[in-house]
Amino acid sequence: MQKPPLKKPDVIQKEALTDNSSLQDCLDAAYYYLSYRPRSEGEIRQWLHKRGFPKEVAEKTIARLRQQNLSDDLAFAQFWKDNRLSFRPKSKRLIKKELGDKKVDAEIIEQVTKDIDDEEIAYKLASGRLPSLAHLDYPNFYRRLASYLAYRGFSYEVIKRTASLLWQEKERG
Repeated sequence: MQKPPLKKPDVIQKEALTDNSSLQDCLDAAYYYLSYRPRSEGEIRQWLHKRGFPKEVAEKTIARLRQQNLSDDLAFAQFWKDNRLSFRPKSKRLIKKELGDKKVDAEIIEQVTKDIDDEEIAYKLASGRLPSLAHLDYPNFYRRLASYLAYRGFSYEVIKRTASLLWQEKERG
């Protein structure tokens, strides 16, 4: 039985150096990518793949980012939801879709979005539009408000209830 040929020590060192420098390059690229905003692990993985990093190196990088608390899908999903609800409110359905597009796990998406109330969000959004719609008759009021809320991802039922409620408030007051 023949033994496999032994590698020379300098060859082993070169391979280790190449692996370490590749990992460091990948980490540097990930830090750069994360410098703009938080990202999901799926986004980081996809971005590193597009940059040509080997899968093993990308996975080691993501593991290192997790250790440094720079990659946490639950925290990312919570950040995304809070940001959306504060600055660009959308329906629960659209927020779920956006998180899915960001490669966040379905369980995490459900956990983060379970407390979103579409009725409340739609009412707040529509109330902000009320001054610009106050001069319209009901069909035009409903059409414009419905298209605005539909664009934000709200269901027909939510739109109908919100428009009806706001119309009644407008008429009373």
